[in-house]
Amino acid sequence: MSVLQVPADANVAKGISLTLAAILVFGVQDVMVKIMVNDYPFTQVVMVRFWGVGVFILAWLWREGTLRTAFKSKRPLLQITRGTLLVTDIWCFSAALTFLPLADTQAIFMLFPIVTTMLAIPLLGEQVGLIRWVAIVVGFIGTLIVIRPGFQEFNMGVIFQLGAVFSFAGYTIVTRMLAPHDRTSTSMAYMALVGIVLSTAVGITSFENFGPKGWLMIGGIIITANIAHTLFTMSLREAPASILQPFNFMMLPVAIVFSFIAFGDLIDGISLIGAMITVGAGLTVWWRERQKKIRTGAGIRGEIR
Repeated sequence: MSVLQVPADANVAKGISLTLAAILVFGVQDVMVKIMVNDYPFTQVVMVRFWGVGVFILAWLWREGTLRTAFKSKRPLLQITRGTLLVTDIWCFSAALTFLPLADTQAIFMLFPIVTTMLAIPLLGEQVGLIRWVAIVVGFIGTLIVIRPGFQEFNMGVIFQLGAVFSFAGYTIVTRMLAPHDRTSTSMAYMALVGIVLSTAVGITSFENFGPKGWLMIGGIIITANIAHTLFTMSLREAPASILQPFNFMMLPVAIVFSFIAFGDLIDGISLIGAMITVGAGLTVWWRERQKKIRTGAGIRGEIR
């Protein structure tokens, strides 16, 4: 049986450590976002976040000397679509936090690997076998257990969070479509520019003065976002994405702990069971995709959130 080869210069332990550190930083960021969207329009919070992250990315590309050529894309419309999907994902996630506890939003978001696999069938022409089809169905059942439609009051947060799931899954699919055509720097530049323009066009219409405490919190969101994305980028330089990807599911226990510490919210037993079912299905999908790469000799590096 073939074995997925790890590059000789890979440092898997360091890659995993950087990934887990990034997840912890993202957890802190999510707490601050939830605090802010409870007091200010979520579109405004997302706008200012993109100002900080987008400027950081563009400044980094300029420092690397690639900004001048970064916007030369072979698929510019697809790049704009990718950026739009990411902004939509963050809009929906931020809006969901105004209705749901942090732990519940992450429990629902664990569905995204399942949705990504499902969308890859018509959009990328991928072949999905019986095991992955079963995992897709089980994953959706797990999410239904979390949201329990018909057994509790209708919550707009669920709708927004499902929108985040499908938007991020679409973003992931488009990223795969662009991989053979454009450089990483091009995708980063378009993501930053589209994010700044689109979030500003919507967020500026409902702008409210943050005040000293609000601006301090926004500064923390921007700093943690940039640190987390930098840590993820560093982790991919140390180890293959195929090895690091399962650790993304650690976002759920981190969210559960931080949600309890910051807000006193504790996920209920039924939702936790549903989340674990969804996580298990997602890990099954990852395992089958990894086995496919081993058999076909596909590349071992890729994008990780």
